[in-house]
Amino acid sequence: MTSISASLPDLIQALRSGQWPLSDYLSQLETRFAEREPGVLAFMPEPDRWGRLRREAEALLARYPDPAARPALFGIPVGVKDIFHVDGLPTTGGSRLPPEVLAGPQAESVTRLRAAGALVLGKTVSTEFAYFGPGPTRNPRSPAGTTHTPGGSSSGSAAAVAAGLCPLALGTQTIGSIIRPASFCGVVGFKPSYERVSRAGVIPLSASLDHVGVFAADVAGVRLAAEVLAGDWRRETERAGRPVLGVPEGPYLEAAEPEMLAHFRSTVQRLAGAGYVVKSVPALPDFAAIEARHDLLMAAEAAQVHADWYARFRDRYHPRTAELIERGRAAAPDAVEAARAGREQLRGELTALMDVHGLEVWLAPAAPGPAPAGLESTGRPVMNLPWTHAGLPVVGLPSGRAANGLPLGLQLIGRWRADEPLLVWAEHIEGLLNDTYRQ
Repeated sequence: MTSISASLPDLIQALRSGQWPLSDYLSQLETRFAEREPGVLAFMPEPDRWGRLRREAEALLARYPDPAARPALFGIPVGVKDIFHVDGLPTTGGSRLPPEVLAGPQAESVTRLRAAGALVLGKTVSTEFAYFGPGPTRNPRSPAGTTHTPGGSSSGSAAAVAAGLCPLALGTQTIGSIIRPASFCGVVGFKPSYERVSRAGVIPLSASLDHVGVFAADVAGVRLAAEVLAGDWRRETERAGRPVLGVPEGPYLEAAEPEMLAHFRSTVQRLAGAGYVVKSVPALPDFAAIEARHDLLMAAEAAQVHADWYARFRDRYHPRTAELIERGRAAAPDAVEAARAGREQLRGELTALMDVHGLEVWLAPAAPGPAPAGLESTGRPVMNLPWTHAGLPVVGLPSGRAANGLPLGLQLIGRWRADEPLLVWAEHIEGLLNDTYRQ
């Protein structure tokens, strides 16, 4: 029988065929949830979670009695970050604001997943409004007796997949909120090109910078989800030859911690030894300026999103979120427009470098280092920021472990809207890394 920790493709095959009855699978998942969730706290509380899921599963089985007609994600439980609206469940945005104030129509991404047969396991914990105010979620990879952040802002989604509570979860990234927690928790994260997946029905942080993406245990699972979530997805199974890889040398790369940088260099050497062409390319010399304009744009757009809510509920906001909004309110309009224009400027600069040097994929550390201890900080998203600013597709892979046993990650960055080949190549690279890092 298929294991509860099976890969998403194997689990889908078992559930669609009926080899593993959906009711039996949910019973095993409920047992796993009771064992792991109290120590991880990845999900928002829900009084009748398993009763609701069984009713939805029964309706799904009644709708698709013929296994041959079952849709792509039949019976797959999905965690949904608590800034996505889901019919039948409240949205809090990780905040203390009244849920009825934040209510809205179901997110298009959730509708697509449900139409493909997925079951919403529940809302996963988000930092407050997808910024830095942390929630209660623990990193399930922490060594015994220790507590580490799972990262933010998609903390619950990354931790849920890492703990085996669900095989797939939705998240968002405005700076590093998919790739960083994926790295900290030792799972695969995928941030598609800007607007490849609809943001409709998601509480925004910054409309110019927000990306909807996913977490899974492996790249194969991410690819299956991407085919459902992106309406214009082009299915690819193979790519002739190996991509030429580029390492962005300069001040950006120097932002990684020494342990991570040494691990990254070792990983790059390993890929070169396996036959990949790797080129060191001076890049992002104005990294500090990119950081500044990203921060300015995010603050200004967050202030616009929260203008009414903040005026009414200011005392309920986390201090870090309030500070962001206050900075955004003070931003000069012409500076904000310049920062917004900088996104395409950076995308053009990075693409030009790829053209000149014949690159298909950039390589970079997925985070500055392993997950920080404690829950006061969700870690720095500095390694993810330029790729998010440019809107390029990124996939984060587990690549090894730090001296303290916590996961370390590698991120692969593709060309603008070349998400499909990026994931094909990432699956090949994942295979090379798997004997170094095991889930």
